[in-house]
Amino acid sequence: MQTENLTEYILVEYRWIIVLTCLLPMSFAWKLWSTFRNYVVFKLNSAPKMHDRKVQDVQRQVKSWLNGDHSTRLCTARPTWQTMSFRHSLYKKTFTKIHVNLVDVLEVDTKNMTVRCEPLVTMGQLSRTLKPLGLALAVVPELDQLTVGGMVMGTGIETSSHIYGLFQHICLQYELVLADGSVVTCSKDNNPDLFYAVPWSYGTLGFLTSVVIKVVPAKKYVRLEYHSYTKLSELATRFSQESLKKGPHQFVEALVYSKDTGVVMLGDMVDKIGKDGKFNPIGKWYSRWFFTQVQDYLKRYQKGVRETAVEYIPLRDYYHRHTRSLFWELQDIISFGNNPIFRFLFGWLMPPEVSLLKLTQPDAVAKLYERAHVIQDMLVPIDRLEKAIGEFHKEFQVYPIWLCPFKLFNEPGLLKVRSGDWQMYVDIGVYGVPKAKGFETIPSTRRIEKFVTANQGFQMLYADTYTTRDEFRQMFDHTLYDKVRDRLPYCKEAFPEIYGKVNRSVRK
Repeated sequence: MQTENLTEYILVEYRWIIVLTCLLPMSFAWKLWSTFRNYVVFKLNSAPKMHDRKVQDVQRQVKSWLNGDHSTRLCTARPTWQTMSFRHSLYKKTFTKIHVNLVDVLEVDTKNMTVRCEPLVTMGQLSRTLKPLGLALAVVPELDQLTVGGMVMGTGIETSSHIYGLFQHICLQYELVLADGSVVTCSKDNNPDLFYAVPWSYGTLGFLTSVVIKVVPAKKYVRLEYHSYTKLSELATRFSQESLKKGPHQFVEALVYSKDTGVVMLGDMVDKIGKDGKFNPIGKWYSRWFFTQVQDYLKRYQKGVRETAVEYIPLRDYYHRHTRSLFWELQDIISFGNNPIFRFLFGWLMPPEVSLLKLTQPDAVAKLYERAHVIQDMLVPIDRLEKAIGEFHKEFQVYPIWLCPFKLFNEPGLLKVRSGDWQMYVDIGVYGVPKAKGFETIPSTRRIEKFVTANQGFQMLYADTYTTRDEFRQMFDHTLYDKVRDRLPYCKEAFPEIYGKVNRSVRK
């Protein structure tokens, strides 16, 4: 018992030592291996040949369950510590696990401007594959370790989403293995009900086995403008105006550093570095964490420097600008991670794999995260932005806050807009330790959830969900989803509802 207490004490109080000596080298070795392996497989064009065999293996496992007594439900065998969520899924302890080894880019079609890939392909893997071809995803969720399947079954967003929508809106076709062991493909024109029901369904309709995704021509750099504000109303107005422009910048983002201060960033792809700004290769191992660089422009503005700052950033560096610091989460795990000496000596090892952080997370750290840490993305109509920031400040007081606009199209599915062909929303990302007086995890989060629902908003499913089942169904329109589940053979026997996989009681 004393040994267990000592081990837990070390893991809690000196976690940075474990991260530095074990997790960073292990993460780096894994990245090297997976990059090499994926490059070879793609170059040899062996992935398409292997894909059918891997799908058949998923079918075989599902049919084996089907021939049994159906006393358990189905889920992937991917360990919960390998997912990007900071929580572990308790339901996996009792479900029948289906092994899904679908990790490859299958085909890049330069004629039709699409890429076909398997669900465990990561954003970093895709951007590395597409870069030499002069291509990029129309929407690139920025953390390297996010997977295609996670972006489809959960959601994905990026600073181009005010033009293209969410990650689901650039997906053209899904292939799934259903609960009866059959393989189906669906698109807007072929089996549209299933196609529109898949996004946000969290693996409760079938096992995703491949996705066809839209790509766009890419240029070498992003010309990025930094516009600082010391009044929230002015920041919210500029952010909304830029998001809703008829001819908008290709990338729109904002970081809010306090209730009244923040920086709006506007970017466009270019092929050459202009004379109106400086070159900033933020992807170098020794580079400062991006959010701290952005804050420098705010500090300059507060000191009276008013001219618009402009930088030229390599495209792939821009896409993954928050990866090295996991937005700003790593400052609470490796407090000296942005120190210049550390960056120069060990920056090439960063960031540690989230999966390894979770694997070595003792119960004491998990309880600490539950009691004094917030990781939430709430999606609200952009005209509610200023009001929403006020509510988040009152309940959480966590800064920086990430703002990313996105166009929500009026399509069938779990997300509904009020009227028109589309509506502009904003993702409000809150990640960190709350400093609001009276913060309590459950009551504070519950109040934010009620605010979001009352304002026709949505909560990302990876985050802690404290809503009741009825409240969850009020937030998300289950009309089409229920219809599809009723129609698909054995679906209700094989999979729980979405709420059964995301509510706080099934996560640890």
